[in-house]
Amino acid sequence: MKQRFLSCLVAAFVSLAAMAEVKYVFYFIGDGMGVNQINVTETYLAAIKGKIGFEPILMSSLPVVGLVNTYSATNGVTDSAAGGTALACGKKTKNGAIGVLEDLQTPCTSIAVWAQKAGAAVGVATTVAITHATPASFYGHQPSRNMYYELGQDLCRSGFDFFAGCDFHRPNTKEGEPSLREQAKAAGYTILTGGYKEYEKKGRKADKLILLQSDYQNEKLGSDHLPYALDQDKNDLTLEQITRAGINYLMGKQKNGFFFQIEGGMIDYACHRNDIGNAINEVLDFDKAIKVAYEFYQQHPDETIIVISADHETGGLVMGKGPYELHTDLLRFQHKSTDELKWMLGEQYKKAPKKFTWAAVEKVLKEQMGFGAGIQLTDKQQERIQRRWNAIEKAMADNDKVQDRINDLGETTKHILSEVALISWASGGHSNGYVPVYAVGPGTEVFQGRIDNIEIAPAMAKIAGYKAE
Repeated sequence: MKQRFLSCLVAAFVSLAAMAEVKYVFYFIGDGMGVNQINVTETYLAAIKGKIGFEPILMSSLPVVGLVNTYSATNGVTDSAAGGTALACGKKTKNGAIGVLEDLQTPCTSIAVWAQKAGAAVGVATTVAITHATPASFYGHQPSRNMYYELGQDLCRSGFDFFAGCDFHRPNTKEGEPSLREQAKAAGYTILTGGYKEYEKKGRKADKLILLQSDYQNEKLGSDHLPYALDQDKNDLTLEQITRAGINYLMGKQKNGFFFQIEGGMIDYACHRNDIGNAINEVLDFDKAIKVAYEFYQQHPDETIIVISADHETGGLVMGKGPYELHTDLLRFQHKSTDELKWMLGEQYKKAPKKFTWAAVEKVLKEQMGFGAGIQLTDKQQERIQRRWNAIEKAMADNDKVQDRINDLGETTKHILSEVALISWASGGHSNGYVPVYAVGPGTEVFQGRIDNIEIAPAMAKIAGYKAE
């Protein structure tokens, strides 16, 4: 008995010693990423290889795996603000609130602030706006997630070293006040909008840095998000590039290690839209960013932890619609998000309305969605598409709401994609489904089993030696 006690004591001291050496902390958050978002992605990867089963991605292959509850202080189904606050601060709050308790007044600090006080460099990155709910939960304190201007001011006051995403959301909402970009510059931030190449040229020497996508993309996408992975071209800023730039920049600060929060925010967007092929590609894009961090971990295995989770599940995604089969392999024929499809068709109409014919639309559906190519539609599905086209023709003849009717076609397209793959969606909103937690590194075994979302940040802080507040 005495020998066993001594062995346990030695093991505990070894574990504590390993945890004390952790200097580099990665916190990945897949917005809207429930366990079924992972499952369908891995099922799809197996299916395109002709297999029934699953092909594991990196995050689910990490040694520590658990399940996380996501309810908020006031709702059985959380939103991203309360979910983000729980993940960032370890506190339950009211839906819609950012970095404050349920009374909407008492602020709560995040693990990013605890890391900053411990002398670490701090980075916050996302594929959406840097003032959206999840990233804002790490620096903001506002009663409403919709207070984008005030959250932007909180960002400028945070003093964090590195931010990255598409832009500030609604940066000029206070009349007569300076824009949030101007306020950020006044707070000492260098703002770059030339992608990863501009970071390589100018970013490393910046005292504090905000890396944004091009003004062209922000104008096109409403300063709301990066292009979906399916829609990106070689000039677009990606989450993989953001992760690489962030690691390089934070290491260059030569502080007491770093804390780096990275959000895959577009998983949520794709699932809100029930756009299944798009959602799968967003999970894969998120996993690419995790691979960059994992490469770093392999170089510093005793000093690094990677923790991956989600604020909630989105869409109530289920694989199956009745028949005991799946056809996720057909989703390989989807080459654009349905949002991009709507935009492409709208641009075609604007540029050459007289050439905007059924033949032109049919060609786009074949090339970008696989309809009539890899995906053979049923008679009823073809009739639904045809009805949508008839409505577009009528709108063109009446010169009234043509884009709205094009959007209706896009909506029908995405529903058909789920149908042919035999994928079900419960809603266009969030659910209370479990989300995963995956981890690797010293001390991360504490995330095994079933835990609550408010347990993650304090446990990470303990491992890294930050003082939780």
